[in-house]
Amino acid sequence: MNSNTRATYGTSSTFWKRTPTFVPSTIEIVYSGESTSTNETTTQAPAEPTPAAAPPPATRSESPKLPNADEGLEPLTSTSTSSFDETTPAEHKDSAPTDALELKFHTLLTSANVDIEELQKQSWKGIPSSQRSTAWCLLMGYFPLNASRRSQTISRKRREYMDWVRQTFSRGEDALDRSLWHQIRIDVPRTTPGSPLFQNPRIQRSLERVLYCWAVRHPASGYVQGINDLLTPFYFVFLAPHLPHEIDSLDDSVMDTVEADSFWCLTKLLDGIQDNYTHAQPGIQRQLIKMKDLVSRIDAPLAVHLDSEGVEFIQFAFRWINCLLMREVSLTSTIRMWDTYLAEPDGFSSFHIYVCAAFLLKWSKQLQQLDFQKILLLLQKPPTEAWTAKDVELLLSEAYMYKCLYHNSPNHYSAAAAQKR
Repeated sequence: MNSNTRATYGTSSTFWKRTPTFVPSTIEIVYSGESTSTNETTTQAPAEPTPAAAPPPATRSESPKLPNADEGLEPLTSTSTSSFDETTPAEHKDSAPTDALELKFHTLLTSANVDIEELQKQSWKGIPSSQRSTAWCLLMGYFPLNASRRSQTISRKRREYMDWVRQTFSRGEDALDRSLWHQIRIDVPRTTPGSPLFQNPRIQRSLERVLYCWAVRHPASGYVQGINDLLTPFYFVFLAPHLPHEIDSLDDSVMDTVEADSFWCLTKLLDGIQDNYTHAQPGIQRQLIKMKDLVSRIDAPLAVHLDSEGVEFIQFAFRWINCLLMREVSLTSTIRMWDTYLAEPDGFSSFHIYVCAAFLLKWSKQLQQLDFQKILLLLQKPPTEAWTAKDVELLLSEAYMYKCLYHNSPNHYSAAAAQKR
């Protein structure tokens, strides 16, 4: 972004790429803790057991002014302190591998032609934080799998975005869509309010540009609340290698690269779930129906109790689907979940419903003892503050188990009953 455009803006306040996808052949429960779900199902051991959680990052010097996005949880930041090289913006420069898992990803990501199926298979179980930014861009279809094409393609896409920014903001805020711009300016400060990182004015101005540019180029859906939340995991992952430096000291070229990459990945994500954000949000309505049906089949007593108390799924699960559970779990947990979502076919739509169902069933026994008001209080603010990587692993494993049992089997129970007759 040139200095004139930055000064003008800064001083004022097709896709879902379909690629071969890894589908685990067996159900993997990576944590043996007790589930509160009323459905007790024995699962098989994974075909290739490996630790599902990303290994803790290597020790590095910490910046006292830049805490992690989520206090008290394992940091997601890379150990690298290097900046992007503006002359060769081929890919995110993740840190060198320090253990076997990181080496496996590093070898996979730096091959001449990335094996997308193998990358999906490995990513399902969690991506090392040091390799995550490059892995996500490849899984999203933003980075070409062929290394020889990568530099030229990414340079072109980044320039394209920055050209849009210059054109959009060159005439100042008065030339913008006032209603749209006002809503974005209201929502951005509310995005991840507990994170000092996302309260930084420089970061907030960048988020506003991404959201506005996306909205004006997608008039069929436009901007709605919740899209701002979906931007933050991309932004955090791409910015993470630079967090040892203070935000205000980072070079403009670094911030522009993070911003452009976040824009393109957000675009690719939303292209796959765009009917969640069109008029009347039909995508969310369909998923609410599927989730209710799924829960009634897995845990009938819970479904009956919710119905008897007059609890509608839209009263708590609308936000779970609209914001992909980002307001129910920490940013750290969200990023780990997205590793798996990116490895699943239709991970942010179809598989997410199984995750939401598994999430609800975790509180089944407790919910069945509560009345209407207390049920909603629990589900609108579930007690996940102390969740660790193991809790996320268990949630994902249970969701996959339910997918294996119930996906594409709408007549599961009626067929079984017919056989008995």
